[in-house]
Amino acid sequence: MSSSLSSSSTVVTVATCQLNQWAMDFEGNLERVARSCVEAKERGASVRVGPELELCGYGCEDHFLELDTMDHCWESLADLLFVKRVTDGLLCDFGMPVLHRSGARYNCRILCRDGRILLIRPKTAMADNGNYRESRYFTAYIPPPNHNNKQYDNRDDYQLLPAHLFPDQTKAPFGTHFLECGDGMTLGCESCEELWTPQSSHI
Repeated sequence: MSSSLSSSSTVVTVATCQLNQWAMDFEGNLERVARSCVEAKERGASVRVGPELELCGYGCEDHFLELDTMDHCWESLADLLFVKRVTDGLLCDFGMPVLHRSGARYNCRILCRDGRILLIRPKTAMADNGNYRESRYFTAYIPPPNHNNKQYDNRDDYQLLPAHLFPDQTKAPFGTHFLECGDGMTLGCESCEELWTPQSSHI
């Protein structure tokens, strides 16, 4: 997938944000995410990366099974894009759960810039050891087969609902894709367990 995110330079400053998020504290989580984006801009970052599931909080447990949890995350995302406008001039990587049209729930990264969702990237490996039970709530995403090994051929567009939250964008790319900027920079992302699994997506 291509995108015209390019600045005049290929030097990229990335702001990584470790936030004190709380499960189901949508208003508080939203404010902390917004402040981190403002600080990232003030420090000259061109990319801002936040924690996994930061909009709702990581430890929501069975609340992940409730549709309201997903709805409130989309509302928070719309607020960040269109009210607080934190993605203006800043590529932001937000974490939130997404309910796919198939009925599967995915732990996702949402890549946004200038008020648009550029990519919804679902997690492909779940953390299920020790204290973690991600497979209770989420499905590990399996990309559809590539046709002729072309990365863009397995693209799956996600319908953005409710429509009133995203009036100027009806769908967004969904899958294990990457962003290719106009200056040649390529940006991908991985989450937690994806880094440790023997079949890591970056290999």
